[in-house]
Amino acid sequence: MNEIVAEPAPERQRLLLAWIERRQRVTVPEITERFAVSPATARRDLETLAGEGKVQRVHGGAIAVRRAPPEPPVLQRSLQQAEEKQRIAALAAELVGDGETIFLSSGTTVMEVAHLLRERQNLTVLTNSLLVINALADAPNVEVIVLGGVVRASESSLVGALTLRSLAELRAVKVIFGIRAIDLEQGLTNNSLEESLIDREILRLGSEIIIVADHTKFGRVSTVFISGLEMIDTLVTDAGAPVEMVQALREQGIDVRIA
Repeated sequence: MNEIVAEPAPERQRLLLAWIERRQRVTVPEITERFAVSPATARRDLETLAGEGKVQRVHGGAIAVRRAPPEPPVLQRSLQQAEEKQRIAALAAELVGDGETIFLSSGTTVMEVAHLLRERQNLTVLTNSLLVINALADAPNVEVIVLGGVVRASESSLVGALTLRSLAELRAVKVIFGIRAIDLEQGLTNNSLEESLIDREILRLGSEIIIVADHTKFGRVSTVFISGLEMIDTLVTDAGAPVEMVQALREQGIDVRIA
């Protein structure tokens, strides 16, 4: 067919993105008809948008990426999906043995894990979470090692250059890590650049990476990239997680456990 280019590529892609977000799913033939472009151009536009993390390519077209909503303060989040988080935490805590050195990240699900580790023997916990510190400070047989840094009040965590410097000196057997959003294409993402810089270093500490995430985190993408899915050893979630996504993660070699 003779291609008619009504708009320059960037403007056409902007209009295409808005159309995909309204419809949620479009096919290449639908794009060629609406924008009067060839199938090859339609595919190139989709590849460009997918490369920028704005859509997700599927066979024959693309679907809209679900954006994670703005993150409320950590104490407000503790009330959301409370039962699911408690079940996830209980299963994750079972993965921690006496005598281990572990890192517990910030976040409400990880806080629940911390409460369940109070009776462990000779456990060493590294953390930048004020919530974890409060949960374990008086646990008789748990040594808590606190990273330095600047307090990020909304997350009750420590961030900044001092935190990064501290992380460079540490190693852990296991990292238990809460995440804002997880997507098959975009991996693990968060909504704070400052927090995400710390998160990337935390994921490098452990021999085993355990992600704890309730079903609301699945199929979503937030602002800042943290890591690809290849970093994950074990993912603990609840029964509300999308079955297709759980299967896809398992096919990538990730041990997905349903609480």
